[in-house]
Amino acid sequence: MIIFDVIYLEQGKRKNVQMMATSPEIAQKQLQDEGCVVMRVTPAAAGKKKSFPLTLFIQELVALLDAGLVITEAIEALRASSREPQLCSVLDALLKRLYEGFQLSQAMAALPALFPPLLVNTVKSSEQTGHLPEALKRFQYYEQRMEVLRKRIKSTLTYPVIVMAIGGLILGFLLGFIIPRFAAVFDGMKNLNGSARFILWWGRLVDQYGMVLLAAVGAGVTALVLLLKDPRVQRVLLRQLLRLPQLRNQHSLTIMVRFYRTLGLLLQGGMPVVQALSLTRAILPATHHQQLQKVLDNVQAGQSLSVTLDDQQMATPVATRLLQAGERSGQLPLMCERIAAFYDDALERAIEMFSKVFEPLLMILVGGIVGLVVLLLYMPIFELAGGLS
Repeated sequence: MIIFDVIYLEQGKRKNVQMMATSPEIAQKQLQDEGCVVMRVTPAAAGKKKSFPLTLFIQELVALLDAGLVITEAIEALRASSREPQLCSVLDALLKRLYEGFQLSQAMAALPALFPPLLVNTVKSSEQTGHLPEALKRFQYYEQRMEVLRKRIKSTLTYPVIVMAIGGLILGFLLGFIIPRFAAVFDGMKNLNGSARFILWWGRLVDQYGMVLLAAVGAGVTALVLLLKDPRVQRVLLRQLLRLPQLRNQHSLTIMVRFYRTLGLLLQGGMPVVQALSLTRAILPATHHQQLQKVLDNVQAGQSLSVTLDDQQMATPVATRLLQAGERSGQLPLMCERIAAFYDDALERAIEMFSKVFEPLLMILVGGIVGLVVLLLYMPIFELAGGLS
């Protein structure tokens, strides 16, 4: 869906509105069907575009539904109180579908860029049971837990990135400013040792080709950033990083947390196991698609979920026991949520242990490189002072 700025005439009056559509032609046709004369349709400026507040929308919708309003009345109330053009366009699109007799899940499915398939299927399953507020609350809780997980992983990666960035700036300052100044001290001296000759050579290189070196560094950093954005490079880099046992363990725990939490959410809405497993495919990386397909095949063949997940190494012994207990008691959705919480705690401990070990090692590595450059600078001075004494 794209936001368009539309200028049109309604009853002889010129009006300007923002609306969402998949193309300018569809936006124009929507207004023409309402009897308006469309003068111009242009994509909205990038600076005006705002992300759709999905979490806030669900929170307000749940509050209105709990107050006793039906779904159409609740969305009408949200539309009446909204002032954001994008939000108004989304609510208008939902209301139009509801007025035409579609269910809320079908109206959301018509806007796939705004409403994820997981939410659509959660709403769809609740429409059959009549527990829409509870389903939306479960999805909201799921999103909150996933957001906590994402923030936890980002915070773990933030410290190493900052340390490496600061270390790179300090190293660049030493190589680009300090070493050339030291080179002026050794220029003209005889019987220089290896480190002094290197400082002198580097200083002359910076003096003669400083701008070229700066441009080369800038081009190298830009190329590195572009490479890291390439999905193929990311997959190769991820495979290399996952050779480390600690990182491989954290990656596996992260996948299992998302898998069991998503599976539990769908099962709580009354969705069959096979359909729920099919939908969880979208949240799993490609490396696990083959395992999940085997799980689906085995479950469709009549094998129990606990056994097939254990066979495909997608469940620990503790998780297998919990799944078996859920299958016997009919509380499989609850057990999936408990397994996700169990993996969540294990991931928290793994991240904490990784931070305690990796962060000091990274500090030692960056500090060692900077210290080596500083030592290289002062070694000739120490030798010169020793010779004078």
